[in-house]
Amino acid sequence: MKQLPVALLTMGLALAASLAAAPPARVQNPKPKMRYAAEQAGDSIVLTDRTTDTTVSVLPSLGNMAYEMKVHGQNVLRNPHATVDEFRKSPNTVGIPFLGPWANRLDEQAFYANGKRYPFDMALGNIRGQIPIHGFVTTTDQWKVVETKATKDEAWVKSRLDFYKVPAWMKQWPFAHTVDMTYRLKDGVLEVLTEVTNLANEPMPLVIGYHPHFNLTDSKRDDWTASIAAKKHYLLSPQKLPTGETEPIEKFAPDPQAISVKDHDLDDVFGDLVRDAQGRATFTVKGKQQKLDVIFGPNYKVAVVWAPKPPAGQERNFICFEPMVGVTNAVNMAQKGTYNELQSIAPGATWKESWWVRPSGFEAAAAAAR
Repeated sequence: MKQLPVALLTMGLALAASLAAAPPARVQNPKPKMRYAAEQAGDSIVLTDRTTDTTVSVLPSLGNMAYEMKVHGQNVLRNPHATVDEFRKSPNTVGIPFLGPWANRLDEQAFYANGKRYPFDMALGNIRGQIPIHGFVTTTDQWKVVETKATKDEAWVKSRLDFYKVPAWMKQWPFAHTVDMTYRLKDGVLEVLTEVTNLANEPMPLVIGYHPHFNLTDSKRDDWTASIAAKKHYLLSPQKLPTGETEPIEKFAPDPQAISVKDHDLDDVFGDLVRDAQGRATFTVKGKQQKLDVIFGPNYKVAVVWAPKPPAGQERNFICFEPMVGVTNAVNMAQKGTYNELQSIAPGATWKESWWVRPSGFEAAAAAAR
């Protein structure tokens, strides 16, 4: 065997000694993830609070609806669909729909504003029925994301609907305006902030609302207890239109803080809300351990509560606490003098208000599922 030169052998021994004496390479620790995140996931925007294990998924291209709010893996929003594509095909009775330019029913195919009657053009096809309901923007694809951001304190997504840019909408509701909607996740609580700016040169009546569908996963509808933060119950016609008369809520439910959902076929309108020092009204549904508080800001004057009894052999495991700016048919009732709380936005002004979803008691259900 041929021997290596002495000089080369010496260099090799020196290099080996150097490597043996060198400290081990430092392992880089991965950068810790922030508590909050706001990320694109396909067509959805997902807000995350890792500390409370809460995620909120929003689909801007379908009415800007939030369709999931998962707490420890449990979805507190009703969504029977396995995929977003299925949700697109059947977006009814799901998540958090926005209702505009009016919410709930009107008593004719027209509305009143500033003393003038505005008849709908029924041939356009975006409004249907003798009693038009819930406007026509609930599933629109016209929302545009303005900002998606997460900080150390919160995560949010803000989207805008330029109502005035769609001629078929302006034909039916000729008040140019924009709607900004912000979903904000902080400390496990979801805030829904709405800002409406009137671009018209006349005051615009404001009768928007939301129709959120809430779900508990530790029990069924018939086991739930609801708390309704209101003093008045509106009397309705067979067409579900307010007659203008109200009754004390105790006539509807002797204890409005502990209403057995099983005993009611709920599709009711409530006013004169019970508010805290901040002007907020809290509606609650409780299961075995889970609880949802739905909190209305001061400018949501009315609540619709919907939890219809299921047909025999079926399940309807949801309840809706619906924040409403005004009572059902508010614009037309105000014209008739039977409603005096109609809100409006002055030319160039912006109306804003929030409502919140605060879950609790979901940790036990998550542990039991593991």
